[in-house]
Amino acid sequence: MIKYLIIAVLLILAGYGSIEAWPLVAGPSLSIESPADNASFPGGLVTIKGRVVRAAALTLDGAPLFRDQGGGFSSTLTFPQGGSILTFVATDRFGRRVTATRSIFIP
Repeated sequence: MIKYLIIAVLLILAGYGSIEAWPLVAGPSLSIESPADNASFPGGLVTIKGRVVRAAALTLDGAPLFRDQGGGFSSTLTFPQGGSILTFVATDRFGRRVTATRSIFIP
C-alpha cells in the first residue's frame, strides 16, 4: 500500500513539475497583428501591433520595442517611399529566438 502511495505522489510531483517547467522549455512566442504582409501604406505611417510571450527582449530591425506587462506592443513609425522589410526578433533569457518578417510598401 505504501508503495502505491509513493508512486502516486511521485507521479503528481512529476506532472506538476512538467506544468511549471513548460515556459522554460517552450521558448518565446511572437504574433504580429499589424502590419499585414505585403501591405501598402500611402501616408508612410505604419502602425505596428503584436504580442510576445516568454521573451526577455524584442527588437524591430535591431532597435528595441517596448511592451506592456501582458506582452502586447504597439508603435507608429514613419517610413520613406519604397519597399521595406520589417524583421521582428523575440529572444528569451536562454538565447532562443523567434523571428517574424513583414514586407511593406510606401507608394
